[in-house]
Amino acid sequence: MNPLDNPFSPGAGSPPPELAGRSAILEQALLALARAQRGLSEKSIFMVGLRGVGKTVLLHRISEMAKERGYKVAMIEAEENKSLPALLYPRLRQILFDLNAESGSAKVRRALGVLRSFIGSVKLKVGEVEFGLDIEPEKGVADSGDLSVDLAEVFIALAEAARERGTAVAVILDELQYFSEEELGSLIMAVHRISQRSLPLVVVGAGLPQLVGKAGNAKSYAERLFDYPEVGPLAKEDAEKALRDPVQDMRVDFTPDALEEIERITKCYPYFLQEWGYQAWNLAHQSPIDAEAVRQATKKSIERLDRNFFRVRFDRLTPKEKAYLRALAELGALPQRSGDIAKVLGVSVSSVAPVRASLIDKGMIYSPAHGDTAFTVPLFDEFMKRVMPTLPSAAVGRS
Repeated sequence: MNPLDNPFSPGAGSPPPELAGRSAILEQALLALARAQRGLSEKSIFMVGLRGVGKTVLLHRISEMAKERGYKVAMIEAEENKSLPALLYPRLRQILFDLNAESGSAKVRRALGVLRSFIGSVKLKVGEVEFGLDIEPEKGVADSGDLSVDLAEVFIALAEAARERGTAVAVILDELQYFSEEELGSLIMAVHRISQRSLPLVVVGAGLPQLVGKAGNAKSYAERLFDYPEVGPLAKEDAEKALRDPVQDMRVDFTPDALEEIERITKCYPYFLQEWGYQAWNLAHQSPIDAEAVRQATKKSIERLDRNFFRVRFDRLTPKEKAYLRALAELGALPQRSGDIAKVLGVSVSSVAPVRASLIDKGMIYSPAHGDTAFTVPLFDEFMKRVMPTLPSAAVGRS
């Protein structure tokens, strides 16, 4: 069939043709947006899930929903080596300039002054931001140098300016696990202060599963301020809908055997459903797309995932980190005890603890329960066995 007509769109954050199985999360987000806009308190949302489950896609859809309701939106993706203030500043600055575009506003001018104080107090590194605010700082506000205090003052001033303009603000954050504990705690504190005042500002974020524990460690009351909906693989019926609806719109279908094979191989993870659907469409000669086309698609999909989706993560690892992940893969895809991983490597648990901690920081693994370890990337165990067919002979914990 013609590749130009292929409805599937595998890619990081690429919206699928059919956003199946996520209606409950979207309805929850819509409720939070609607209530905040009316000055009513509602929990903010931190979605958690593995790589490839569609968290970024959901954040973009929530951003669209917010804009449709008249919100001003700051969409931000966390980076490992960039601070929260540096990421926030240009987006919040643009929102305030937009609010001030039509005519002068005392609340907006004050918020710009508060933001100017803030960027001076956090001492951003040269090159992190463009200092383009030709505005006097608001003395005594957001200039203490304490991020947990100053960020809250910025959010309050921003939300008050939005309320004066009859609108609301949505701060949407991806890859939250990359923020430091101090930054995450400051963000939670800011949301707490906004909630206490019923101001029209909502924070929606997403991150890997370790985010829940990290947020709880940062602020003990985080669980009372946020809901943590889990974004996982799709249910079987939703996986079929994600595959069938886009092709049926084009008078094409899958055979039941083909659907079953894709679901088996991909374990119904949304990113992989898109990849297998994309390859199967290109390889099928006619409708319906059958199991033979899917088997051919499996070879193509694995080759492409190994070159791109998996490889970019693998190449960031040190030799010791690769050895640790290979040992984890040897035990299987399910969560494994840290002691069992160390046993495979022939070392003590304490000797590999720094390697495990480094892999958690890099977002490669997480701890679903105390002493357990699991991959954050679905099917990565199979990739590790392909790229490292045998266990490394040198133990990871030895010098």
